Amino acid sequence: MTETDLKQQIVERFREVNGDHPMTDADDAYVTAQFVSLEELCALHGRDADAVRRLMLGRRLPLPGYLRSDGAEMVPRDLFALAEEAGGVDLLEAWFTAHWADPMAGKAEWNAYLSGQYVCLHSVTPATIQRKDHLTTAIGAAVHEPDAGSAQWTARLHALVDELDTMEPAFTAYDRLRFGGPTSRDTCIDGVRARFPRP
Repeated sequence: MTETDLKQQIVERFREVNGDHPMTDADDAYVTAQFVSLEELCALHGRDADAVRRLMLGRRLPLPGYLRSDGAEMVPRDLFALAEEAGGVDLLEAWFTAHWADPMAGKAEWNAYLSGQYVCLHSVTPATIQRKDHLTTAIGAAVHEPDAGSAQWTARLHALVDELDTMEPAFTAYDRLRFGGPTSRDTCIDGVRARFPRP
């Protein structure tokens, strides 16, 4: 299979997952600042880009996070780090899913990871995925706490929001199109800070 065929298959799989939304100049600039092209990352690591595309299509590595307007497959700089930590691509799925006590939850997170849509974290690992889930749940539940509105409650809430803020990038307009609405930064960080300002 030629490089063109593999690239086209990646494009088709990407659009199946994310829908077909245009990337604006602002989206392209954001993605270029936050991510690296697959070709560039493979050159840096001495890897064959087509071999990596085959791993993506075989559901053994995540799809690109974005396709830039020029067709570049944009991936996180640490794309290969988890597989290396797991002891190789062949061991990655078992290593990854073992971080969840519930095998069904582990499998669901593995599928989410493979989608390439974990663009909501600077670093995508089982630990950061779990921490983000914990923080967003705690922030969402905070309004129902008995001392909601008190000084101590406000301090606790902002500590959660500040921690999530360090973990999440800014997102771009394209993300709101593919996810069909506001991002977790919109709802759990910017929205909460606007609704419950610091004293």
